Amino acid sequence: MKKLTFFAFVFISTIGFSQNAKTLLNEVAQKVKSYDNIYIEFQHKLDNSDANIHQETKGNATLKGDLYHFNYMGIEQLFDGKKVYMIIHEDEEVIIKQADNQQDATTLTPSKFLTFYEKGFTYKMDALKNIKGREIQFVKLIPIDSNSELKNILLGIDNGTKHISKVIQNGKDGTITTLTISKFATNQSISNKLFTFDLEKFDSKGYDITEPK
Repeated sequence: MKKLTFFAFVFISTIGFSQNAKTLLNEVAQKVKSYDNIYIEFQHKLDNSDANIHQETKGNATLKGDLYHFNYMGIEQLFDGKKVYMIIHEDEEVIIKQADNQQDATTLTPSKFLTFYEKGFTYKMDALKNIKGREIQFVKLIPIDSNSELKNILLGIDNGTKHISKVIQNGKDGTITTLTISKFATNQSISNKLFTFDLEKFDSKGYDITEPK
């Protein structure tokens, strides 16, 4: 009887944590979707001790629905709703691709960076930490697809703003990718031209423009 009571307690507790995580994630999603646009600045770290890889860089992104304008590691990338334009300034090259709608649900792309967790994961509450005076609640996301290259993702949510502040991806190969948001601005005055590729501009600059079939 005591064993039955113990397992019942564990089962009920697990359900409770899952529901709390779901409630919190729903609050975050509703907050994100209530904004007309979002601008973020972030720090990106990539670590793999076994391969002796340690990289750190910064970037920024403007998001409006599925549209985005993204700057990272010297590459400018934008999505106009149909095509992705990757502008590599150092090589004076532009690569144009059709949007890939068949990506793994757990793939983190600029357009779904703040809502990627809505599909493809189970989740549960994790640690609550105080980071620079802010109360950050972590939620552990576990891929439903057993073939995913990810072991899990820790999603850090600011309890005060209900904004995502940190994303930690733990790969099965030992790679840890950490993305920390340093600035989060909403409803900025922006033009839709920000998400439009100006072919004439880059053609006149002599950029090599390719669009693989």
